[in-house]
Amino acid sequence: MRIDDIIATSQTPIFSFEFFPPKSEEGERTLRQALNDLVPLEPSFVSITYGAGGSTRSKTVELTRWMKQDLRLEAMSHLTCTGATVDDLRTILDEIAAAGIDNVLALRGDPPRGTSEWKPAVGSLRHSTDLIALIRDHYNFCIGAACFPEVHPDSPDLEHDLYYLRMKQEAGADFFITQLFFDNRTYFDFVAAARRAGIERPIIPGIIPITNSSQIKRIAELGDIKLPGPLVDQLEDRADDPDAVSHFGIAHATLQCADLLAGGAPGIHFYTLNRSMATRAITSALRLLRPRDG
Repeated sequence: MRIDDIIATSQTPIFSFEFFPPKSEEGERTLRQALNDLVPLEPSFVSITYGAGGSTRSKTVELTRWMKQDLRLEAMSHLTCTGATVDDLRTILDEIAAAGIDNVLALRGDPPRGTSEWKPAVGSLRHSTDLIALIRDHYNFCIGAACFPEVHPDSPDLEHDLYYLRMKQEAGADFFITQLFFDNRTYFDFVAAARRAGIERPIIPGIIPITNSSQIKRIAELGDIKLPGPLVDQLEDRADDPDAVSHFGIAHATLQCADLLAGGAPGIHFYTLNRSMATRAITSALRLLRPRDG
């Protein structure tokens, strides 16, 4: 089923879970355990990321197929322009379509590993809008795209960022998922600005539960994401107690998600990092607040 149809017809907020392809047997076991724990929550959809430079291309398609066909989950495959020619992209899209997948998240992608600047390869596409247009012109996928409440690192300001977001919509994007953030006002202000700019597609907030203080600081630094001072203070107060950090992170994300849903967000997209405990606890709590038959 197409994700835009799921959003349009759902009577309750949608919950979706994002995973990444593991690189080892231990990682494979961790992912499978996370899915075993999360499948009973009946997510609206799940998604699988695509490594820098297409480094997990075959694994991404394989896992998406497995989730769709064997686990009976609505699945979305990520796809990036990085390191792939148009012919490469068409081959991958053909594989995704053959697997019965209805949804693709179209991204420019990060620079290949070991580089800091993104440059298109010979014969590749330059922008996510080009990939969205390619998909729209040749396939019948529901197309998701990314957006950045704190502005993309390559954009000079919000105005430019919204201009390119509108281009994604015009190219054929059916919905957007945000990069992670920790201040809900950032999301609400961004959505309001997007609506004023003529962007009408659903904007799903992407949330990562904090379970490790050092890890979240690295992720925030890599993504140029702001960690609010009071949040940092709370993490520092628990720096010597990993369990306390995790408990606080789950409580903080639960409150953050509840506020987002109360403010009109269509659902929550969880960046799970292939772990289940935090996402399961938060989703279960949110469903108690908003029962399915409500």
